[in-house]
Amino acid sequence: MKIRFGYVANALNLYDSTPSKTMTFARYQKLASKDREEQLERITRTNLEHTIRALHYNIAHEIPLYRFSSSLVPLATHDEVDFDYITPFTEEYRMIGELVRAHQLRTSFHPNQFTLFTSDRPHVTENAVKDMEYHYRLLEAMGLEEEGHINIHVGGAYGDKEKSIARFHDNLKQLPVSIKEQMTLENDDKTYTTTETLQVCEEEKVPMMFDYHHYMANHDEGEDLDKLLPSFFKTWSEMPPKLHISSPKSEQAYRSHADFVDITFVRPLLQEIKRLEQDVDFMIEAKQKDRAVLQLIEDISSIRGVKRLSGGTIQL
Repeated sequence: MKIRFGYVANALNLYDSTPSKTMTFARYQKLASKDREEQLERITRTNLEHTIRALHYNIAHEIPLYRFSSSLVPLATHDEVDFDYITPFTEEYRMIGELVRAHQLRTSFHPNQFTLFTSDRPHVTENAVKDMEYHYRLLEAMGLEEEGHINIHVGGAYGDKEKSIARFHDNLKQLPVSIKEQMTLENDDKTYTTTETLQVCEEEKVPMMFDYHHYMANHDEGEDLDKLLPSFFKTWSEMPPKLHISSPKSEQAYRSHADFVDITFVRPLLQEIKRLEQDVDFMIEAKQKDRAVLQLIEDISSIRGVKRLSGGTIQL
């Protein structure tokens, strides 16, 4: 079975390449009216150009997974900012989509933790829908709206998980069906365990994004990999199941991501995946991003019985 690898947004091996340059609303307010749109357009174009650079980097290194930055467009969902972030950048979006499709890359978005559907406050749900619509519009502009996923967490528990999950199902009805079809849900490191997230995914018929580090930080007794993984795999149909991989920064900061991925930390997962003979994709969430991907591939490739098939793919 095969494992493919990828990283989040910024290829650190490239010079000055962040696709997440931004501007605060306070800074925006201080600008003259004629300068506001000019600055937003300049920053957005830079972020898109840096995204294109990262995709070329992935292609050159045969790294098949890439997560787009959610900060491609500064202030995109701010209520007091009216900015057309699609039309002026048609060519950049087209180039991104063509690169992804031509080289069969797997791409995604991961909105921040405030994009959630468990709140009892209507404006929180409204903002979540607005943020999901923003990410979907970017996928549409790239021509990737039928293959790119938008990954979020279930959300907060607010002192009562049962009621919060019921609200999730109810609030999610406000999300357009076309966007929900591209949504995935991820288990988190404090609140919703893998089993709880899996149950929500099964009810809503959306794929689950299994975060191994979060699982290790937040699981109940009896939540064993050999029982969880097969059910998680079944939530995926047209694509290989996708996992988030990182390791703790330290025992004291267990939930924080380390710079690189500790091979000893993920080895039990690798062994279970091998036993189940399931092709999977690993999105690496270590702080060193592409450098961590390349190092982890080297570390796994040194294990007896592992064959490296390309720059970013190995075979167990």
